[in-house]
Amino acid sequence: MNFEILSVGTELLLGQIVNTNARDISRMLSELGMNVYYTTVVGDNPDRLKEALKTAAGRADGVILTGGLGPTGDDLTKETVAEYCGLSCVMHQESRRRLIERFQKMNRPMPENNWKQAEMPEGCIVLDNDNGTAPGAIVEHGGKVFIMLPGPPREMVPMLREKVRPYLEQKADCVIHSRTLRVFGVGESAAEEQLKAIIDRQENPTIAPYAKTGEMELRLTAKAESVEQAEELLMPLETEVREILGDFVYAEGETATLQQTVVELLHERKLTVATAESCTGGLVAKKLTDVSGASNCFHCGFVTYSNEKKEELLGVSHDTLEKFGAVSQETALEMSRGARLRSGADIGVSMTGIAGPGGGTPHKPVGLVYISISAKDFHKAYRLQLAGDREMVRERTSLYVLDMIRRYLLGNLDADYVW
Repeated sequence: MNFEILSVGTELLLGQIVNTNARDISRMLSELGMNVYYTTVVGDNPDRLKEALKTAAGRADGVILTGGLGPTGDDLTKETVAEYCGLSCVMHQESRRRLIERFQKMNRPMPENNWKQAEMPEGCIVLDNDNGTAPGAIVEHGGKVFIMLPGPPREMVPMLREKVRPYLEQKADCVIHSRTLRVFGVGESAAEEQLKAIIDRQENPTIAPYAKTGEMELRLTAKAESVEQAEELLMPLETEVREILGDFVYAEGETATLQQTVVELLHERKLTVATAESCTGGLVAKKLTDVSGASNCFHCGFVTYSNEKKEELLGVSHDTLEKFGAVSQETALEMSRGARLRSGADIGVSMTGIAGPGGGTPHKPVGLVYISISAKDFHKAYRLQLAGDREMVRERTSLYVLDMIRRYLLGNLDADYVW
């Protein structure tokens, strides 16, 4: 089946809220092997809504509409769909009962205009809303399917998952299933070049690279009759990709992160880490402690922006700072060692650099960063020259530091490593 998503709400057009509903609906439809060729946003205007619905229904097998199910006069989604299908809206007694019960539980009088939310297109499938006052509805008419869902994501997402998905699963003849590989340390174009032979021959399954902030993901997708069959198709492709990219692949899964990977490795090896940060201002410590359970492996973080605090808190030599400067390999080495020794952690990491936009010189330009790692058996600093604005330099530095820890824990970091 081919679907069109029609998002209703002037606030979407004005950019006052982000349209996450279209994303969530598209993902679900793709998992069911259903296509989305168009998504449309239309304001709370009856004439434009009618025109958008007519266009969508003319080029798709089904239309999923979100928003416009509220109690106010400009909430016209149900009425518009009913009119298009030649139906009347009638009071749905169960929805009326649920409305009364909901307001009684809130100990609030129900405004008269809320009755409108219990009026549904005649003959529709009513979708109870357990998280709000607006029920959803499914209308089957003229070989088309019209699915109406509330606009607030906290109401839409559960209704989509618990009520709409089971309905559509009965109409699906296949599934589209994906696995996501997280990649760091190799750019999108370089990875695509290495994977060119796979990309050129792809049919089913397929592979697609997506650039993210400072890293990349590879989406491997297969179409099959079941998730199990799709997994069988994806397994050899994933193996081939991992053989080509090696340890640039750090995890599998859409929500996987470098910091999560690092914390898991630290737990497995029963090791602890401490950070010494200058240009990143505590960002690496923040990322690590974003992971639940990090308290078992993260000792502490030093944010030493000034030279005086680098000396006082980390034991960086005054002579080193005078001779080489705060942004130098030598200072980074002393910072990581100081973090390890003064915290008692097994591993100390440091980062010092010029995030910009000012502060750069011909000898030390903006984006120059030194990162270092210190352990009993390893002590090394690495030079990075990063592009982007201040925020981007800080973000990329934090990712390189996390990857440095990961590679050390895996035994894949050597003295001459270059990302």
